[in-house]
Amino acid sequence: MRRLLLAAVMFGAASGAQAADMPDFLRGSIPAGVSTPTRNWDGWYVGGQVGYTSADMDFSHAPQSLTNFTLRNSVLQDPVSQWQLLSRNHAQATGFGAFVGRNYQWDDLVFGIEANYNYMTSLSSSSTNSMALAIANPAGENPPAGHIHTYNTTLSGNASLQIKDVVTFRGRAGWATGDFMPYMFGGLAVGRVDVARSATVSYQKFDDYDTQVGLTTVHHHDDLGSKDYPVSVEHRTNSFVAGWTAGLGLEYMLWGNVFMRGEWEYVRFLKVKDISFSTNNARFGVGYKF
Repeated sequence: MRRLLLAAVMFGAASGAQAADMPDFLRGSIPAGVSTPTRNWDGWYVGGQVGYTSADMDFSHAPQSLTNFTLRNSVLQDPVSQWQLLSRNHAQATGFGAFVGRNYQWDDLVFGIEANYNYMTSLSSSSTNSMALAIANPAGENPPAGHIHTYNTTLSGNASLQIKDVVTFRGRAGWATGDFMPYMFGGLAVGRVDVARSATVSYQKFDDYDTQVGLTTVHHHDDLGSKDYPVSVEHRTNSFVAGWTAGLGLEYMLWGNVFMRGEWEYVRFLKVKDISFSTNNARFGVGYKF
């Protein structure tokens, strides 16, 4: 019995030693070459990109502050400021740029900061129009009882905007899974634009009233004069305008520390010269992580 027990112990030890020498997959584990470990995205990175930009430009109230100044202290200032003279336009262009940033990784979570620059090729639009409306007894006008003072008013104007380039400063948050890292971002934007606008206002004033001559009612349409205001013009070149940005992206590690990315970005700018504008951007880039 003692001999059998000793033989069993020796056999078990030999079997354990032999199992230790077996390949990993014979011990029931997945070999290291078959697994897909999460990439290390921590560190600085730089890259270049190309893209397509679609811009919405709202020129409808572009002459507003010009006419407000021209018609200051006039009863026409408020009604004319409400006119939507010009159009809302859509512009498209291609572009290119570069980016640099720093990632900080905790397990599968990646946070970072990035500066992103994009140059636009001929991203511009313009609008020109003229309209005439009759403004009867505007606020502040005090005609005699039974009289209607009518201003036959004409407003003409134009505006143009070109977005030259944009730089954004973003905060990023991503999730590392294998060679992929989807991410979202948001931050501040600064655009460089050329903007121009002009406006001119004129009116002819009439007084409409009725008088009674015996049994006959006589209608009067008296011309009280006209006025042509001088043309107001403004033009700014290389003007900087602030805004905000947000978007989504996906990066994929190709080999070594080289990665590619695709992203969508929305940028909304503050008004410049009473013009509202925003952009949607689709980009493809290649970068290197240090």
